[in-house]
Amino acid sequence: MFEKIITNIKKKSLKERFLLVIAVLFFLIYLILGLMVLFMTNLPMNMPTNYRIAFGVLLIVYAIIRCVRIINDNKEES
Repeated sequence: MFEKIITNIKKKSLKERFLLVIAVLFFLIYLILGLMVLFMTNLPMNMPTNYRIAFGVLLIVYAIIRCVRIINDNKEES
């Protein structure tokens, strides 16, 4: 399975690989930011708790959507 993914990535041009790395980086940024908003109480944001939880969940859901898009975009076209 991993060999198939690696060979698929190797088939991509340098530009496509760079964009893949950027996409994965932003997925991680959104995920970590969502977790920080949810679990850190001393963030420098003056938000009520309900809005902070909703914003954190929204960021995590968006990160999951980006992850699904990355997976679907990198499937090998047969």
